[in-house]
Amino acid sequence: MPKQLQGVLAIAHTPFTEHDEIDTAALKRSVDWAFSVGADGLGTGMVSETFKLTHDERLSLVKMLVEFAAGRGPVFAAVGAESTKQSLAFAVAAEKAGCDAVMAVPPLTSRLSEAHLVDHFRALADGIGIPVIVQDASGYVGQSIPIAACVKLFERYGPDKILFKPEAAPNGPQLSALRDATGGNAQIFEGSGGIFLIDSYRRGITGTMPGMDLLDGVVAVWKALQRDDEDAAYRVYFPLCAIVALELQAGLDGFLAVEKHLMVKRGLFPSVRRRRPYGWELDAETADEVDRLFAQMQHALGERSA
Repeated sequence: MPKQLQGVLAIAHTPFTEHDEIDTAALKRSVDWAFSVGADGLGTGMVSETFKLTHDERLSLVKMLVEFAAGRGPVFAAVGAESTKQSLAFAVAAEKAGCDAVMAVPPLTSRLSEAHLVDHFRALADGIGIPVIVQDASGYVGQSIPIAACVKLFERYGPDKILFKPEAAPNGPQLSALRDATGGNAQIFEGSGGIFLIDSYRRGITGTMPGMDLLDGVVAVWKALQRDDEDAAYRVYFPLCAIVALELQAGLDGFLAVEKHLMVKRGLFPSVRRRRPYGWELDAETADEVDRLFAQMQHALGERSA
């Protein structure tokens, strides 16, 4: 039976060797670290550079994550693709590999009608036995998914089969609108990297899906919110969300550049290599500011544990 998704679910970054292949050792190191700092589970997403991987690499990455997680928490796989047939093939492979759920954005190169969006996600839900997370990543890539489409999927399949990760702007109001439209019964995850985490938590999310670069900070904020310790939550949150604000200035490329910079800084990745092409490089002055804010976050984490 699939493990339940809830809490802090880390999105794995894909490390690359100098030969532009997946760095298996670095990937395993990051998975072990994620669970050591309190991740409840993990999976792949947009910041895994999924759309830049080959077909075989996508399948291999998912298999490795399931193996490296070793039952310590649920694993889910991003299966977004440009056709329903492709997406379903990735979903079937993910279930076969032992994943507990899949997550899908709509095709990025087509503007689909509401009816076609519903048909696309129904094909995924009907084609596999594990849950499907409907991801609206339109805050930074692709088209938005109308709430009416989400409601149709939710009413047909229920809260255990269809889950949601809304990232359309404005994030908070969109999240609340989806919550209210499903009677407060939908399982909703936020994916803001942490910048909207406290606001999203107050709106009743089931969990959050951040990248691994700030994972210890996100876990600390989540746990502080669970025990109603606002002071502890905000001490870590302020430098954390300031870093995410710097990432946001360059969209998905900005997230990836800063995130891999911090993964190297943590000693988890040997390099900041990203899969080409990309449109933004991390300049020295932005990196310096990220480092200053990162030091503040680590200091706040130290105060929390003292």
